[in-house]
Amino acid sequence: MFSGIVEEAAVVTAIEHDKGNIHLTLQCSFVHELKIVQSVAHNGACLTVVNLKDDTYTVTAIKETLERSNLGLLKVGDKVNLERCMVMNGRLDGHIVQGHVDQTAVCTNVKEAEGSWYYTFEYILNKEMAKQGYATVEKGSVCVNGISLTVCNSKDTSFEVAIIPYTHDNTNFCQIEKGTVVNLEFDIIGKYISKMLQYN
Repeated sequence: MFSGIVEEAAVVTAIEHDKGNIHLTLQCSFVHELKIVQSVAHNGACLTVVNLKDDTYTVTAIKETLERSNLGLLKVGDKVNLERCMVMNGRLDGHIVQGHVDQTAVCTNVKEAEGSWYYTFEYILNKEMAKQGYATVEKGSVCVNGISLTVCNSKDTSFEVAIIPYTHDNTNFCQIEKGTVVNLEFDIIGKYISKMLQYN
């Protein structure tokens, strides 16, 4: 379980293809606090630490994860948003994030607004999935590349988010531009409510 509050943007140092899987090796400041089999969200996708070496660690993304996320598009040198699993003794600063990426979206516009930025993302709408809560709502929560954000200008196949300078500078939003593919996780509460309404 995660909160969508990114701890650090790590750098990909190596990528190894293994049949249908990809082993990603990353460098970050808290490597020495990690343990094998620990869960860490990478651009919002929960992956398990499988190796630790010096100041790097390795995780494996399987076919299912690669099909639903942007992890297969990563290159050496790219930044990846990291969040370790939530400690259940403090404040929930973002929203409840499972680390299960639902699908990807494409950035279609970036607009600067006197010190902040508005990013527009467009995604493919599956009407059956939308009925189950796989959609955005105005002022609702959405997780973009592992970051808990508030939706504005919600439409059937697109939405905007407003990004403050801190988030821009300390996550991989600083690398997102028109055409960039990002990971989406829709709000789990909305999914549960949509599911329950089907039985009424």
